[in-house]
Amino acid sequence: MIRVGDEAHLRTAIEIAARARANGNHPFGSLLTDPSGTKVLEAENTVVTGDDVTGHAETNLVRLSGRLHTDLSGYTLYASTEPCAMCAGAIYWAGIGRVVYALAETQLLELTRSHPGNPGLALSCEEVFARGQRQISVSGPHFYDEAAAVHAGFWTEQR
Repeated sequence: MIRVGDEAHLRTAIEIAARARANGNHPFGSLLTDPSGTKVLEAENTVVTGDDVTGHAETNLVRLSGRLHTDLSGYTLYASTEPCAMCAGAIYWAGIGRVVYALAETQLLELTRSHPGNPGLALSCEEVFARGQRQISVSGPHFYDEAAAVHAGFWTEQR
């Protein structure tokens, strides 16, 4: 379910993804809002520039969220693309209560095909969360055209 404020935050996550791409990384971005909907953190993908395969936008955001020293169950993570299995695990362990994403993992796999930079898992974040003992609300996909546009040409340029 999309809520008031979700659209603007999702579009910001997509802008962060565009910034990641401009900075030489894969085009993924995320941000975290507190229970009132105020943005508290944002992160972009740093896999290439950080030389770290775990440098996904969401895992970078989860690392930063530890500095908040608070219960994150009322917080929302917005992602330009559905969190992968690794990121979903990090979100789960951080205790974030809600995820809203633009591009679905299945849609991303259609865009990247068999690109070695994204050997994706056909596993939704909801499937990962469903195996846990806590409920995490998930909303997505949303804004396919805008989210896909950030990837336009990227996966063919990077062969």
